[in-house]
Amino acid sequence: MSPGLDFVRGFLFNRDIMIRINNSITLDDSEITESFIRASGPGGQNVNKVETAVQLRFDAKASPNLPPYVFAKLRELAGQRMTKEGVLVLSSSEYRSQDRNRKAAIERLCELIRKAAVVPKYRRPTKPTYASKVRRLETKQRRGGLKKSRGKVDLD
Repeated sequence: MSPGLDFVRGFLFNRDIMIRINNSITLDDSEITESFIRASGPGGQNVNKVETAVQLRFDAKASPNLPPYVFAKLRELAGQRMTKEGVLVLSSSEYRSQDRNRKAAIERLCELIRKAAVVPKYRRPTKPTYASKVRRLETKQRRGGLKKSRGKVDLD
């Protein structure tokens, strides 16, 4: 068998593929491990025989392709999907096909890393202008006067 190809459970996988996240981040396919499990829910006769759901594991902490700031943001975004060791675990079982579930899980991983790679825009602190403060206070005075005029009525 040629190098870069893995034979797993009767399927041949090419392990020389680079997954492009954005212009600066690309992941090697060998960094991602996949295991196929039986999907829960309806599926007819195949549900108890065929392992169509995929569980994708990506060791983000050990990945040389992820900058530290992306890893930190990824840990924040992933929540419970990331283990204490820094391994991101994603599952996909929405399709009945193993291949479609695999692609969906990889796309979900790419989208999560894309979100983590976005650097937040710097917010320049601003103050309200003097005129806007005066307008706000005048409006408050007017509303307060209106409410005060709604007092009790003397019937005498």
